[in-house]
Amino acid sequence: MIRYAYKASLIGAAQQFELTEEGLSWRFEGRTGLWPYADITAIRLSYRPVSMQAKRFRADVTNRDGRRLSIISTSWQTAALMAPQSEAYRAFVVGLHARLAASGSTARLTAGLGRFAYGAALAAIALFALAMVGLLLRALLIGEWPGALFLVGFAAMFAWYVGGFLTRNLPRSYTFADIPPALLP
Repeated sequence: MIRYAYKASLIGAAQQFELTEEGLSWRFEGRTGLWPYADITAIRLSYRPVSMQAKRFRADVTNRDGRRLSIISTSWQTAALMAPQSEAYRAFVVGLHARLAASGSTARLTAGLGRFAYGAALAAIALFALAMVGLLLRALLIGEWPGALFLVGFAAMFAWYVGGFLTRNLPRSYTFADIPPALLP
């Protein structure tokens, strides 16, 4: 049996998951359940960094009834500490995919953001880039060299962080045998 648990917030108990012979067993908020592998209809893997944890991943598992479980690769420890659980999360997600494949599952496997959200993010970044180029040109034309240098540095930092997010969260499908490594810690 493969088990995984994490705390989604400081308040409340940990969310616990277990891969059993019968299916995906879960327990949190005083509720328990068991989803047979045949009832799991979709998995979406994504990269979801937050300010206190840059390496945070998420798996959304959907069953036949439309209910969804979110499994996150980090756990709250204290008000200022979110601890990564990379190895345990990776083992659980890979194990879930292996169990689904062994059961003959036809679950839809998708990675990254939804297409609409990804398109909206690209449009927002394009508008931001256009505004930054305008500010940079203005700074260069009036000879504001420190301002131009600041804009170039800010653009490089922004491209580093946002570029990684968009690259990992490119909408795509995958197979049980080819889990996207960029979406696993």
